[in-house]
Amino acid sequence: MDRGSERDTPPSRGAESGAVDSTPVGRIPLAVVVVDRAGLVSHWSRGARRLFGAAKEEAIGRAAVDLLPVSGALPDEEDTVPYGAYDSYDGLGPDLESSLGGRLAYPAAGRARLTVAEGHRRDVLWWAYPLVGPGEERLLVLAADADALKADDPDDEIAVERIAPAFALHTDFPGAEELARRLPEILPSMSVDEGARIVSQVLELGYPVLEFSQNDRVPVTPDWGVPRRAERRARRERAARAAAEGLALPLDPAEEDGEDLEYAAVRERLEFLNEVSGRIGTSLDLSKTIIEVSRAVVPRFTDVAGTYLREQVVAGEGFPEGVPDTTTLWHRVAVEHTDEPGRWDDVVPVGEAMPFPAHTPFFQCMTTGEPVLVPRISEEMGHAIAAQFEKRDIRPLITHRSMLVVPLKARNVVLGFMILLRHPERVEFNDMDRVTGAELAARAGLVLDNARMYTYQESVAETLQDSMLPHIPPRMAGCDIATRYLPGTLLGRVGGDWFDSVKLPGARTALVVGDVMGHGLNSAAMMGQLRTAVQTMAAMDLPPAQLLRNLDDLAQRLGDTYLATCLYAVYDPIAGEVHIANAGHIPPVIVHAADGRSELLDLPTGAPIGVGGVPFEAVRVRVRPGDRLVMCTDGLVEVRGEDIGVGLATLCESAAHPAASMDEACDTIIRALNTCGGRKDDVALLMARLNGIEPDDVAEWRLAVDPIEVGRARATVREQLHEWGLGRLADTTELMVSELVTNAVRHSHSRPVELRLVRGETLLCEVDDDDHELPTLRNAGPDDEFGRGLRIVSTLAREWGASRTNAGKTVWFEQTLPRR
Repeated sequence: MDRGSERDTPPSRGAESGAVDSTPVGRIPLAVVVVDRAGLVSHWSRGARRLFGAAKEEAIGRAAVDLLPVSGALPDEEDTVPYGAYDSYDGLGPDLESSLGGRLAYPAAGRARLTVAEGHRRDVLWWAYPLVGPGEERLLVLAADADALKADDPDDEIAVERIAPAFALHTDFPGAEELARRLPEILPSMSVDEGARIVSQVLELGYPVLEFSQNDRVPVTPDWGVPRRAERRARRERAARAAAEGLALPLDPAEEDGEDLEYAAVRERLEFLNEVSGRIGTSLDLSKTIIEVSRAVVPRFTDVAGTYLREQVVAGEGFPEGVPDTTTLWHRVAVEHTDEPGRWDDVVPVGEAMPFPAHTPFFQCMTTGEPVLVPRISEEMGHAIAAQFEKRDIRPLITHRSMLVVPLKARNVVLGFMILLRHPERVEFNDMDRVTGAELAARAGLVLDNARMYTYQESVAETLQDSMLPHIPPRMAGCDIATRYLPGTLLGRVGGDWFDSVKLPGARTALVVGDVMGHGLNSAAMMGQLRTAVQTMAAMDLPPAQLLRNLDDLAQRLGDTYLATCLYAVYDPIAGEVHIANAGHIPPVIVHAADGRSELLDLPTGAPIGVGGVPFEAVRVRVRPGDRLVMCTDGLVEVRGEDIGVGLATLCESAAHPAASMDEACDTIIRALNTCGGRKDDVALLMARLNGIEPDDVAEWRLAVDPIEVGRARATVREQLHEWGLGRLADTTELMVSELVTNAVRHSHSRPVELRLVRGETLLCEVDDDDHELPTLRNAGPDDEFGRGLRIVSTLAREWGASRTNAGKTVWFEQTLPRR
């Protein structure tokens, strides 16, 4: 603000004085005009003389409306009219004119075009404060040249969205004491009491600020400094020309040092914030963003920057709720400094979590959400802060340093805070630094919240995807299985690819790979529905072609929005064959154990699931023990701009590569086909080694529908188990076989009951009959004749189940083989 002929004298610094940086900064002129109750000018500053072209002697006692003729109102800040294009705005500026005429009882601010000396027009920004009290003053007007806020040097120009005058609570920009102390110097005709009275009204009505953008506000407060470089250069050039002509044109030091806004400070602040904004948020990775935020302020703005975040933010969980308290844990996630390497590492290691007591500046910042400025950390405060660090003396690192604590907020919730420290020999943080730090923290908070939300959503998506993908046991009856799933790089890493395996009667295994077209949650949801349907229909032992037809019908009923491809195969290890059907999927690869040769299976392609009305065909493929079946989705073999045949050829070649294990074989395929780095689609891969079951490991009997056959079943099972060397399982197996065969004989209609024992990784027992009604567990009472059989099986067996077949049903149980 304008301070007449005052010279700036930097105040002394001290920890207790709260003084701020005495380094000079540039300013631009600000006019100060006071209008009395009669509408006459009672004070006309030197800045007013420069801005409006009238000398103080001419202005005092004249009507304000004559000295400030409003010839046009500038457009609103939303209008995108460039400087120098306001000629069409020749209407009155009602707010300023109404204020000058005493018709407004509230503070107003705006942009107006005034006609000044020699008919020139000037675009100004102004603030008008109606005054009350015992004095004669009625109105205080502050005004600034709008054009002067632009840099004179094209190389120095600041890019801003807009420049508009506004008001703010004075608590947003502390410095009321400084304004109160300097206003009498700006208005030398007033007493200190009168100046203090005006200042109190200004603070109550609203602190004058400049808005450069929606988030950038600069307080219009007095600060010490030197004039703008361009203006200073112009004055010196005029003085030099005058000296060359033999004329005396002295420089006015008072005019150079006073009556300015903090122009260079604003420039530097905006440049710094623009630079920081460009350096943070370059990715959505939370850990990288944290480091970017910390490094952005060191060393230009501070010497030490410690970043703390709430536990939920670090863990990638949902948005933290509630106001922090003394029990809230804050994780130290980054420490950047200019001290010698390692000085801070042992005392304040990254990764430590700790609460903060209520008496600390940190607690004040996290609970109020406002910056906290400590000009100098005194010995007493340093001791209080150090008390939180057990067995670590942090006082030498913090005492006598200037500290600024700024909150990292998003959506009015404190996510964390930054502790900024300056070396004792460096200038202290001041009120302008507080504003800059708050703006920096606001931008950093939004960037961190974006990264937090992305991390959280990615975690949710991965959890969802994992929940929809089965955890397949590595060994099924007669085969070993290995799987891989790779999330895509688009749309939250969620996709519609899946794989599955289902245990079937007769020691068979269903192998499934599918791909819902598209990406995102909708595809994943559709995939979950189709996968559940496949499991349900597989348990019914439907043939592959029939299962795909039923799945296609279901997709039609769910809607025609999505299509899916699917490969469904049933492996019979006893018969040594794979019964397989295809619905628009890429063909599987078979790797022959005998010679290591690999080939794509020639299958009828079929139409994708969801097309409707298209028949599906199934084929039977003979396989030998040790052969491998490789099924995958197209995301593994498709590369943009390349024929899919190239990917399929690579799949065949890599699948045939010798490997020590199934997992290593899967990894070999992934490495061979995932080298481009540009894969966008998710990938599902299933590999099954078809080991088969030897005929000597299978025993089958056909039993007549006669209760006498139950005894024969018990005897033959006991004899077979002793022959296999599994005598320790004979008693329990005989008991469970007796219960199942009894039920089958009781409920069977005409077809003989079939009993089968299969020795593999477990001992499998199956009983088939021609009744389609599945058995259920019952709670049999003491006097009930039936209902205990399945309860016995459920208690003794490792696993048991029942499923319908074309001819009836199969009830089965498994037992763990004893260790040899």
